[in-house]
Amino acid sequence: MLGAAACTDVDQANAASITRDDLVSAMAGQLTAGSGISYTATYQLVGGGTATLTRGQRPSRTAYVYPGGRLIVTPASVTRCTGDEALTCTLTDPDPTAATSLTGTSLVTPEGALGMLNTAALDQDVEAEPHDTTVAGRHANCLDLAEVDGTPAREFSVCVTNEGALASFTAMIKGERADLAMTTYTDKVTPAMFTLPATAKVTDKRTK
Repeated sequence: MLGAAACTDVDQANAASITRDDLVSAMAGQLTAGSGISYTATYQLVGGGTATLTRGQRPSRTAYVYPGGRLIVTPASVTRCTGDEALTCTLTDPDPTAATSLTGTSLVTPEGALGMLNTAALDQDVEAEPHDTTVAGRHANCLDLAEVDGTPAREFSVCVTNEGALASFTAMIKGERADLAMTTYTDKVTPAMFTLPATAKVTDKRTK
């Protein structure tokens, strides 16, 4: 009987581990799928600001506009700008990891959230609690994660829409609260989001 009970405990522990790993991996896969679709999403940020993410395909490119700056990532270059109306921008060589983290803003990018999920998927001590919600009128799958080592936040909550767009994210990162929620979503993309206004001051530091 003791042997049977021990086996049962092991089976339950393995089942819990598989379930947790599957939950995190599935969420990461759902968010990865979002990089292959075209859409524009607007987010409400902590502190009252807003940000806009525009993702296009053929070629794959992404533009972020947020309080105090913007980031445009294309196969040809990475454009980083500071300012809101009067932009000061720097062009650098292509970098697929450019959107992993943004400085000077509470906006957490899908790439940043994905990196944290991938790290969580490898951590056997992570606690993951799933739930569903509706964000900006769209169904989203969510995970509340805790005890996550190797990421900027040991605890965070992330929601992803059925399409694969980041719907919301909440965490404490380096003592600052990151809290964003999607307010609008459309599958339409405005090409102008990937160009700079004529008034922008641009420094080209590309080496290629």
